[in-house]
Amino acid sequence: MTEDVSTNKIGKIFVWLAWIIALALLMFVFQDVLDEQYNPNSQPQVNLNSSGQAEVVLKQNRQGHYVTRGTINELSVTFLLDTGATQVSIPAHIADELQLESYGSYPVQTANGTVTVYRTKIDQLSIGNIFLYNVAAHINPAMKNDEILLGMSALKQLDFHQTGKQLILREPL
Repeated sequence: MTEDVSTNKIGKIFVWLAWIIALALLMFVFQDVLDEQYNPNSQPQVNLNSSGQAEVVLKQNRQGHYVTRGTINELSVTFLLDTGATQVSIPAHIADELQLESYGSYPVQTANGTVTVYRTKIDQLSIGNIFLYNVAAHINPAMKNDEILLGMSALKQLDFHQTGKQLILREPL
């Protein structure tokens, strides 16, 4: 009888372990699906057009935003394109990782009110096969997310247009 009770307990433990492993595998699989829905441009589509210009095609995410992987000074980052932002805006914790220097502060008006930000310059910024140099930016200590707002200080250096649910970025002639 004692062997039946201990065998029964071991059987229950194995069933619980099987369920935990199955749930962990499902979370692992579905996390990739969720990540792809948030950032469908982790590997942006790049090509050269007929004029030889570098071109990147971005897909909208489920929220209608354009999120993409890129680099700042050759380090991988995530950009959220924001035509309403005057400058490229970098969260302070990411600026520390990128070892960006600040050159003085000034107030900016954001959706969450007035914030003091710090000027900085990005030596090299890239999305796919498009490279920008000496891009004005600021470091924003109030931003807590892991995306960099790619504002007009970078976007004004590109030709871009939206077609359906795609945004085409092109280096100017």
